[in-house]
Amino acid sequence: MIQANASLLFAVAGNLATTQAVIATIERDIKSSAEESLLTVVDMHKAAEYIGQVSAECQQKTTGGGQLYETTLLLAGEILGSSNGLYLIYPQGNFISSSAQVPYLQIGEAKYGKPILEQVIQEQMTTDRAVLCGLVSMDATIRSNLTVGPPIELCVLETGSLQQGRYLSLDEDNEYMRNLRQSWYGLMESAFDQIAPLDWTA
Repeated sequence: MIQANASLLFAVAGNLATTQAVIATIERDIKSSAEESLLTVVDMHKAAEYIGQVSAECQQKTTGGGQLYETTLLLAGEILGSSNGLYLIYPQGNFISSSAQVPYLQIGEAKYGKPILEQVIQEQMTTDRAVLCGLVSMDATIRSNLTVGPPIELCVLETGSLQQGRYLSLDEDNEYMRNLRQSWYGLMESAFDQIAPLDWTA
């Protein structure tokens, strides 16, 4: 979502109906010039607060029969006059932001790709290295969980540009992803071969 004074990116995981309701409400508030919307927030913290409130309200409307129709969101971007940010917004409407102690945030199926991120991601690293780490993490998730699959979508927002940024969609037959997969598994096998064998007499 690109506005004159902001560049925002959403990623969502969870119930589709709830997700669509959240997006529809956000768009309606913008079009109707509501008192509170993404056009009125002054920084990313307020944007996360607003979206969390909308999400919680939409989930209350769709919850019924003892079933929960939850959605979790990632919000990234920048608003003119304030710093950029990355936020994980929980179904309850509360949220956390990335930091030096938490340099990355995940939603959806996280457990299979998480070890790769934990071992590689650092606060001070190049964007291209971070993207590459994310691709390896996603590939590990796809390999381990049949419910997760391509395409893999990438979007990089440049600080201070307030522009759409770089975007790429990688499908199942993408040559780069095939080469990355082969290289990664080859390197893992090589690393494993260099580990000293267990000494059963020790």
